[in-house]
Amino acid sequence: MIARGFRFKLDPTPEQDALLRQFAGVCRLVYNLALEQRATWGRKHRIGYVGQAAELTRLRAELDWIRAVYVSCQQQALRDLDQAFQNFFAGRASYPQPRKRGLNDSFRFPGREVETKRLNAKWSAVRLPKLGWVKFRDTRPMQGTLKNATVSLDATGWHVSFAREIAHDARAPCPGRVGIDRGVATTLALSTGEMLRLPETLERIEVHKRKAQKVVARRKRGSNRRRRAQARVSRLQARQARIRRDFHHRVALDIARRFGVAVLEDLNTRGMTASARGTVGELGRNVRQKAGLNRVILNASWHQFATILAYKMEERGGQVVTVPARFTSQTCAACDVVDARSRESQARFVCVSCGHTDHADINAAIVIKRRANSALLDVEGLHQRPYEASTGRDLTVSENPRPLGRGRC
Repeated sequence: MIARGFRFKLDPTPEQDALLRQFAGVCRLVYNLALEQRATWGRKHRIGYVGQAAELTRLRAELDWIRAVYVSCQQQALRDLDQAFQNFFAGRASYPQPRKRGLNDSFRFPGREVETKRLNAKWSAVRLPKLGWVKFRDTRPMQGTLKNATVSLDATGWHVSFAREIAHDARAPCPGRVGIDRGVATTLALSTGEMLRLPETLERIEVHKRKAQKVVARRKRGSNRRRRAQARVSRLQARQARIRRDFHHRVALDIARRFGVAVLEDLNTRGMTASARGTVGELGRNVRQKAGLNRVILNASWHQFATILAYKMEERGGQVVTVPARFTSQTCAACDVVDARSRESQARFVCVSCGHTDHADINAAIVIKRRANSALLDVEGLHQRPYEASTGRDLTVSENPRPLGRGRC
């Protein structure tokens, strides 16, 4: 069995839109009240989901505007909070944070309380308790057993996501293996020689978004004009996110169909996109350059691609393997010599030992692919770490010995 989500755009009436916003607001309030209660009294009184669900029943009996929202949605909010605390105590996540309007406008129904029906070739409808039948644009067929339905609001409007459980027998994986280098100038470089970049549409939207952000800066805080300008920026950002996600899905699906093993670098994206060191009074070095690099890295969404690729490979019987990322851009794919001088530029790699020449990202992808099956996976490159080369001292080739026997020194 595999779990898959099917997300569709809702088309609610004005009355339904008001009810949807009321549902989201009340569920957010219930979550925040329960979070405050557990933060204050949880350790002393051992408060959990069962106790808070009983208190929710009493709260609904006292307040009509809370009772007007379907009870299962509020119970699901309490379950989310309970799971968040379990993840925190297990070390899988940070301490739960309050939900905010504009960021956490969503609520969930159990699957047994939701029904769908087909209207025509392009439209369907979903029946939500206390909301009635809400139309949605049916863009693809759904499979499996419905487990729950989540309604959420973003800059482009309301959406519904159906979580479904699908019976699945994993097929025999493809025999091939591919190394993937995630970069800045080239978004994805494959060991087969393919180089993939994000669509150019993102750059055009970025130009419009920056102009819209300047408009926001000129508007008076709290005004309706500023609110409309902020909504335009949000819509442009949402459009960028959809284009980027579509690119990752298409590339990941193509890789999963062609290869049985995909090899990625084990990258610490959060650490790589940290701000430059320094304080407000004494700024660090190259702050502007580091901020620009961070934007490019986050725009590529390396982690999102890895997540999408992992489940698509698993669905087709394959797997994703991660290997250490150190020195992959300085290691020669032909002779295994590690030297920083071999990376002549962002795109050109010329080995100082054997003269092997290739695109730097393709060379790194081949190195990544080889490391997935290396007996010295955890220590590869340590025998010739280029400390001297990184300081700029003039080295001779003889100081970096050639490998002996199967690519190892």
